[in-house]
Amino acid sequence: MKNTARFRSFIQAMTQLVERHGADEPRMLDEGERLLRELVTHDDWLPEEFAVPSPEGYRQYLLHCDPLERFSVVSFVWMPGQKTPIHDHTVWGLVGVMRGEELCEEYSPQARPLGRHPVRPGDVDRVSPRIGDVHVVSNAGTQTAVSIHVYGANIGAVRRHVFDPQSGAAREFVSGYTNATTPNLWDRSRESRP
Repeated sequence: MKNTARFRSFIQAMTQLVERHGADEPRMLDEGERLLRELVTHDDWLPEEFAVPSPEGYRQYLLHCDPLERFSVVSFVWMPGQKTPIHDHTVWGLVGVMRGEELCEEYSPQARPLGRHPVRPGDVDRVSPRIGDVHVVSNAGTQTAVSIHVYGANIGAVRRHVFDPQSGAAREFVSGYTNATTPNLWDRSRESRP
């Protein structure tokens, strides 16, 4: 990791935010968006092993999970043309694009199309059951895209839903993560060397 301190500071700030306002979703989204925007406007902290694409499909790398599972931070990596199925989250979430460009297609809870918008580097998108939770995300560009997602739970362990695009029928799923290890944010030995 090139700039461990930047990501560590983000985790510390998110932890403090959750401790103070975890039950206040609008405040979590407002203040969390500000923190995430500051993080994704700097491309000097994400270890390359958590930005590796695959031709088999997009990748979801866990970067951090709060010990009490109040929030998680995940990098999503997309090759051109890759996309999610129609899915929900069941918790609040923030999506900040760091590299490339993504397209968010919004759906109703019955999987009817509602609209679409691009999400470019430095942009932060919001989801939650309260404001709109069902969407498809895709890489809308010609290069690998990387986005950083912050969710109000350990998102890889949350029971969520994918929706059939024709019938709108929901099927439960648990996403899990691509990686088996997370970045070591707490080894300050390199920072302490003369």
